[in-house]
Amino acid sequence: MLELEIKHTVVDQTMCKGKEDEANQEQWSQYIEKDGPNDGKKCQAHGLLDYVKDFDFVFHLHLMLLILGHANALALSLQRKDKDILEAMLEVKLTKQRFQQVRDDGWESLLERSYSFCEEHGLPKLDMEEEYVDRHKPRRKTNRTNYQHYRYDCLNPIIDLQLTEFNDRFNEINSSLLTHMAAFSPKDSFDSFKHDHLIELAKSYPDDFDARQLKDLDHELQIYIANVRADERFGKLDTISQLVKLMVDTKKHLAFPLVYRSLKLVLVLPIATASVERCFLAMKIVKTALRNRISDEFMNDAILWFVEKALLATIPNDDVIALFQNMGITRRVEVEV
Repeated sequence: MLELEIKHTVVDQTMCKGKEDEANQEQWSQYIEKDGPNDGKKCQAHGLLDYVKDFDFVFHLHLMLLILGHANALALSLQRKDKDILEAMLEVKLTKQRFQQVRDDGWESLLERSYSFCEEHGLPKLDMEEEYVDRHKPRRKTNRTNYQHYRYDCLNPIIDLQLTEFNDRFNEINSSLLTHMAAFSPKDSFDSFKHDHLIELAKSYPDDFDARQLKDLDHELQIYIANVRADERFGKLDTISQLVKLMVDTKKHLAFPLVYRSLKLVLVLPIATASVERCFLAMKIVKTALRNRISDEFMNDAILWFVEKALLATIPNDDVIALFQNMGITRRVEVEV
């Protein structure tokens, strides 16, 4: 934990505040090294102070900034509520391509930035053709050059791990579902409408569409798109939820039942994925080691409170008190006399 905090501090100070703050950080580390509370803290500060001046730290620092920079930009973009699905899928694809490009052709630029940082701050540089020396086991022969270690043991495995995570989360099935789902978008007079995509989307739900219903949906989609494009009430819609609501208001869900069924499945898809991830995250926070014997009902209630904080905050306390009073459970209450 102490090492992580010092690393984060060095990132902020050296990359953002310049040499003056870097000198302050060095003085603070030297203070701990000399006047720490015990020998363990002094030894740890001495080792960390040496490590942050090592090329190994500088290289991993820039590698971390490179990877997290691209990942953070994508994460912030995907969290926008007005994000278009097709645009989101395109950004995911471009980010994966960028990581692959870094793996294939990004070594020279990463090494150049690391060398430049070392020159700017007076830190030693490593010759990539020399034999790599493990700082934890300096006497053991590694039989690998610095180039082989930092490129094939550090850079490539980390990039491969990121690409694997992207492929697992945005696999071909999920990406195709989201792409097909976007074909229902009513923006710009249903400009994104693609008949083939919607048929493929329906094929992904065999329990909801059998072979006969798929043929009926094929004909129904052709009439549906001509109908909504000719109706002025559907000309200024932006989201699929608005489209479904207006279809119900205009009774078009009765005229196009299979299209309406597809739209309901489309609305469930993003809600299911987002809500499930939020609940799993909440469960990790709520079910701690001190609550290892919590019952399922109590855990569900606790997770509900954690996930829906904004909604539950609107419920008056008096209503909660009245609910408990009307439950019919006898409780002893201290009354002031």
